[in-house]
Amino acid sequence: MKKINWKMAIIAGLIGTILFDLVGLFLTGTWWDIPGILGAKTGLGLVYGIFGHYSNGILLAILFAGIAPSLWGPKWARAITFVVGETIALVWFFMLPLLGAGIAGLDMDPMMPIITLVRHFAYAIPLIFLIDYDIIPNLKSSKN
Repeated sequence: MKKINWKMAIIAGLIGTILFDLVGLFLTGTWWDIPGILGAKTGLGLVYGIFGHYSNGILLAILFAGIAPSLWGPKWARAITFVVGETIALVWFFMLPLLGAGIAGLDMDPMMPIITLVRHFAYAIPLIFLIDYDIIPNLKSSKN
């Protein structure tokens, strides 16, 4: 069983969140829109929003590093599967309704499901290239 490379998972989470924000800037014209919303909704300000947003990105990369060997397909398909599942379950059906944007953010903008999915595809790029795990288990290492 391969252990999580914590350093690379943290780096992948940070870079992925930066890419997520850059794509968001390109698509929406707003920088740090998610941290701004988090800070405003909690009443704790932008600094808290930034910390929460980037911490979430790191946490998701660590989660991916832990479950990636159990997912199906090549590395790129595993990362895409993870971000699509995470986007649907945690963003479309949890976060956006909690923020008052409705399911998948449709009450806010009919393009919101596409925007959130594209942003998460950008987040997946460092997961593909920086998170290392064995796709085919090493049978020799499992013998004691």
